[in-house]
Amino acid sequence: MATVETGRPENLLDRLARIAPGVTTLARYQKADLPYDVWAGLSVAAVALPVGVAYAQLAGFSPEVGLYSSILPLAAYALFGSSRQLIVGPDAATCALVAAAVAPLAANDPRQYASISVTLAFIAGLFCIGASFLKLGALVDFLSKPILVGLMNGIALSILLGQIGKIFGFPIESGGIIPRLFEFLSRLGETHWPTLAVGLGAFILLALTPKVVPRLPAALVAMIAAGCVVSLFGLDALGVKIVGEVPGGLPKLRWPTFPSEDLKTVVEAAAAVALVSFSSAMMTARGFASKNGYDINADQELIALGTANIASALSQGFAVSGADSRTAMSDAAGGRTQVTGLVAAAAVGVVLFFLTGPLKYVPVAALGAVLVMSSLSLMDFASLRTLYRVEKYECYISIIATWGVVAVGAIDAILVAVVLALIRFIRRVARPEIEVLGEVDGMAGFHSVEHHPSARTLPGLVLFRFNSPLVFFNAPHFKQGALRAADAAGSGLRWFVLDAIPLTSVDFTGLYSLKDVKETLAARGVELILAGRQTQAREWLMVRNLPHDMLTKRHFATIHEAVTAFQHEVRVTSA
Repeated sequence: MATVETGRPENLLDRLARIAPGVTTLARYQKADLPYDVWAGLSVAAVALPVGVAYAQLAGFSPEVGLYSSILPLAAYALFGSSRQLIVGPDAATCALVAAAVAPLAANDPRQYASISVTLAFIAGLFCIGASFLKLGALVDFLSKPILVGLMNGIALSILLGQIGKIFGFPIESGGIIPRLFEFLSRLGETHWPTLAVGLGAFILLALTPKVVPRLPAALVAMIAAGCVVSLFGLDALGVKIVGEVPGGLPKLRWPTFPSEDLKTVVEAAAAVALVSFSSAMMTARGFASKNGYDINADQELIALGTANIASALSQGFAVSGADSRTAMSDAAGGRTQVTGLVAAAAVGVVLFFLTGPLKYVPVAALGAVLVMSSLSLMDFASLRTLYRVEKYECYISIIATWGVVAVGAIDAILVAVVLALIRFIRRVARPEIEVLGEVDGMAGFHSVEHHPSARTLPGLVLFRFNSPLVFFNAPHFKQGALRAADAAGSGLRWFVLDAIPLTSVDFTGLYSLKDVKETLAARGVELILAGRQTQAREWLMVRNLPHDMLTKRHFATIHEAVTAFQHEVRVTSA
């Protein structure tokens, strides 16, 4: 019978925990956690309601769809997620991507728009679950922080310029950041002053509430206040646009359907949404897991986010991600377990059943203010300044990612970001640092002669280090560097010692590159010696039915042992 790490027999709950950690949490729930989780869940719902409505507007939907996307996805994540704090739901960056992907395909047809968006969420969920089975959770690290910062800055600019017109009382219809900016400037004369007053009032409340009453959700305060002002003074009669009637009740569950001719485009967009959604969620989940002293499982998070997106699609919602503001609210309110998400989902459901009436008075300008504030929170110019001081190349990469959003739009900019990530990866791994090592007085071990000019090397011996796995795209670089080091040592060279510790993996091309170096050195009367990773090298060759001395007849446990053996051989030869 299988056992868990504690040595006791594995039961059904243990097996379920590997697939759905939240099930174990519910089965073994501690009553002492309930008051904290209930309060945190209600606090999360207070934030989820206004931002759900606002993000539905951003994604191109009516308000209730944002609330649909805040119910079943929360429940799905609570069952499958490994983070105790993460709250999923509509997210500014993900909604911007949804709007950018769906609008060109829907041709102003609301039914087509909803159908394509639901399909997009469903396929993005399948991508996440498939990536989990392939153990691709590490993909979250592929988009480096500089690239993500640049991408989010570009998306934030796009959101800001798309929503600022709502505050001024006219729509911004252009696509792309630069056209939106020019359209906004050209239409300033059309400003609707009552709408601008409402929008600016909401914006002021959004800015001041966290400072004056930090425990209250600023977005909810702004929307309630703006709705009350519109209702009391009849501002909708003066042309201030309001949300209007919001249908009550829970959504009907249904499978996504849409014309198959757009499938290729939707699949490509879904891959982009899945990548950005997962990267954003993992940044949030890791941050709060670190703060609260526990670990999360990246592959499990892929399953959780995938099921959350599928749940959103089945309930007529749109793609979701980890929500940093709602997660922060959960943590600040004392939420201890995934039950917080279940409470929040239930609270949103209650609002849909009984309290949608007051939502009709919420002015569109207030929603625009919420979205503009969200876009400002996405911008991270502080990281750009730090990057510029620490690593200018990374700063330029981040700026290029931002410019990608400006130049080609949010969806295509994901491709730009992936290309940038590949370039960055190739630059660091295909041409890793190569070092010749020597001894330095007062320092233990062996060190790079380039970084330590006083380092001493032994005549007849080269200690060579290649700081990377040895694989097909850097094997030629390895061979060239090794032979250059051998040439520099002169005709007296006898041993060429390769430090195997950095060679965490060697593929077929790398193996034959090593073999070529061995044979070239042997033709000069030089022996190739390996130091480190004896067991791994032996097992690697054995599994592939290759002779154990294919690369070298001498393999030492450490560089120090190799140097000692070389010195002994020199003494014996000299005697």
